[in-house]
Amino acid sequence: MSELEQEPAVSAELFGDRIDVARAFTDALAREGEERGLIGPLELPRLWTRHILNSVIAAPLFHGAVADIGSGAGLPGIVLAIARPDVQWTLVEPMERRVTWLNEQVSALGLTNTTVLRARAEDAPAGEFDVVTARAVSALRTLIPITAPLVRDGGELTLLKGMNAANEIEAAQKQVKKFRLSDVRVEVLGDGVLPETTRVVRARVR
Repeated sequence: MSELEQEPAVSAELFGDRIDVARAFTDALAREGEERGLIGPLELPRLWTRHILNSVIAAPLFHGAVADIGSGAGLPGIVLAIARPDVQWTLVEPMERRVTWLNEQVSALGLTNTTVLRARAEDAPAGEFDVVTARAVSALRTLIPITAPLVRDGGELTLLKGMNAANEIEAAQKQVKKFRLSDVRVEVLGDGVLPETTRVVRARVR
C-alpha cells in the first residue's frame, strides 16, 4: 500500500485556523477512501497536493449559499466547507454510499454549515444558489446544462477544471448561449503557491 503524502508546508497557510479539521478529513480519506471506492489506489502519495490543496485554493471565490455538484469523496465540497465556515454549503451527490461518507464527515468534523442532499443535479433545487461548483465531474458542455439552472439570477458558476479548460469553453459555446452565461473565463489559481495550479471556469448566470 502506498503512503500518504506528507503535508505540504503551505497547507497551514491556506487553511489557517481550520488546518486541524483539514488534517482530520485528509486522514479519514487516506484511511478509508480506497476501500470505500472514493479515491483510486494511486492517490495517497499525492492526496494533499492534487486533491486537498487543489480544492482549497479556490476557497476565496465563494460566498452566500453554494452547491457542490457530484461531491463524491468531498472534493471540493468538504474541503471548501472546512476552509469557509462562513458560507452555507449543499453537497449534491446521487450515490448512496458516497452520501453516507459525506454525512459521516459532516458530523465527525462538526461542519454545521453543510447539508448533504442525495440527488442528481437535475433534481436539486433550481435558482436557489449564489454559486454552484463542481470538480472533475464532466466536460463543460455537459456540466453547464445541469449546473446553470441551480444558480439564482445574477449568481455564478465556479467550476474546477483541468488543463483543457479554455478548449472546453470553446466546445460549449452553444450551451453558454442557451443558459445565458456571461463573462465566461478561465482563472488560474495557486501559481507560485502550489506545485500544481488549479484552473477554474467562472461565469455569471443571468
